[in-house]
Amino acid sequence: MNRSFIIKIISFCLVTINVYAADKVVLFGDSLMAGYGLLQENHLALVLEKNLNKKGFDIKIIDGSVSGSTSAGGLNRIEWTLSEPNIDLLIIGLGANDMLRGLSPNETKKNLEKIIQISIQKNVEVILAGMIAPTTHGISYKKKFDDIYPNLVKKYNLNYIPFLLEGVALNPEYNQDDGIHPNKKGIIIISKILQKKIINLEGRF
Repeated sequence: MNRSFIIKIISFCLVTINVYAADKVVLFGDSLMAGYGLLQENHLALVLEKNLNKKGFDIKIIDGSVSGSTSAGGLNRIEWTLSEPNIDLLIIGLGANDMLRGLSPNETKKNLEKIIQISIQKNVEVILAGMIAPTTHGISYKKKFDDIYPNLVKKYNLNYIPFLLEGVALNPEYNQDDGIHPNKKGIIIISKILQKKIINLEGRF
């Protein structure tokens, strides 16, 4: 068997593998995405992947979320997270713990912006999922925090989910006893929001 023929076979195999490889989507958040307090089968990554696969999309959802993570924690691990080959889409869901701890909105914005910049440099599509602050730390803090997400979306022309917990937050039916973390019903609602965004982006990554 001559050398050129062998090269052609290898090239064909590599192209075939690429065509049929599943798209990789990383959930990059905190306990709200990591499945805190839930059985493994009810974790957001698994629910989302299962529903997308049922609809015929060959998409692998990777759980890159860490309970308790702040935006600074996310920045510390983004390079490692994106070191996995062929990641197509990153869904950022960070900031809730910054807000709960009363951390500076300016620092939160800087950390999220660096995460976005690193992702873009690596040609990874980004969806930014926003959070909304209560008035616990004052009206001024709330305004500065709430403005982080739309400002970054506008600056980097990102795909946007204004509020990750839309339809879930403050509703006892969709939250665990702590009133903060979604239960399995809440996860289904969140997964539908993410699913719609991912499907709308299919073909761009």
